[in-house]
Amino acid sequence: MTFTKTTEQDSNYNNLEEMSINDILTHINNEDKTVPFAVERALPQIETFVKQLTLKLKNGGRLIYIGAGTSGRLGILDASECPPTFGVSHNLIIGIIAGGDTAIRKAVENAEDSKTQGWEDLKNIEISDKDVVLGIAASGTTPYVIRALKKCNANNIITSCITCNQDSPLSLTAKYPIEVIVGPEFLTGSSRMKAGTAQKLVLNMITTTAMIQLGKVKGNKMVDMQLSNDKLFIRGIKMIMEELNTSEEKAKKLLHKYKNVRESIKYGR
Repeated sequence: MTFTKTTEQDSNYNNLEEMSINDILTHINNEDKTVPFAVERALPQIETFVKQLTLKLKNGGRLIYIGAGTSGRLGILDASECPPTFGVSHNLIIGIIAGGDTAIRKAVENAEDSKTQGWEDLKNIEISDKDVVLGIAASGTTPYVIRALKKCNANNIITSCITCNQDSPLSLTAKYPIEVIVGPEFLTGSSRMKAGTAQKLVLNMITTTAMIQLGKVKGNKMVDMQLSNDKLFIRGIKMIMEELNTSEEKAKKLLHKYKNVRESIKYGR
């Protein structure tokens, strides 16, 4: 089977420097419009993985993202947003990036090429077969990620991936691959664009669905969110008012007392 790296194929547009600003923006937007349809085609793969993930999380496991560059940063972003959104531990969903924390802001030379460091980074967080590891790599060829998943497979750890090339080495390594084929980028090879957008959409879907399955949502509300600023505290008050059909004053008193929307609703009835 021939592997074609479509994320590196030549753009459908040329002479970008001669385009007007309006033309550049319009063409980028037109390319971006195709991304949700690419994600839609991957829904069966996403569903299969989320079912396995939910089972592991319900049994005390963790979700670990591992990636390099843009892909690694997207994993860290999604992991960091779950505790404030769903009130879960910072250790439930963890993002690991090639090159460590420095690489979150600045590229670390050759970090993604290491064939051993990915597994070492996973061992540093005491990875076990209770956990699930999801490799993120638009190209599907990143050695740091592929080798880490191979070691996970050898240690009976469930593996998945998000990649934007079909039948890539990473897809063939992961037990539950997710392939979102977005095609060539507007700017040739710039996979932070459509590929990055696709990865972010899938990550949103995975964690939101898993958290709903874990009971972290009531109705359509984030009842376990951390009340870390005034905006969220006000949002919490409104949730309590709606759920209990009560006054703003009572809702505010309940939230001050219990520091949590779910608990305020539970004990405010």
